Amino acid sequence: MGRRRAPFPVRRKVCRFCVEKVRDIDYKQIQILRTFMSDTGKILSSRITGSCAKHQRQVGKAIKRARNLALLPYVIR
Repeated sequence: MGRRRAPFPVRRKVCRFCVEKVRDIDYKQIQILRTFMSDTGKILSSRITGSCAKHQRQVGKAIKRARNLALLPYVIR
């Protein structure tokens, strides 16, 4: 039994921060940070968002900093 291939090639996601040549991600950019959070308020993985390791770390730190300053909620119900 061989593995079946997908009928079309899977396109690899590209880091949007690398494309836009963003150096630092700021904790005050709430609208951008919300796109990297799930409906329940968890930080989405880089596998889902398509961001590189460097920018994923910056996103995580910025979200945690914004939560600490009460700019973002910890849990969304």
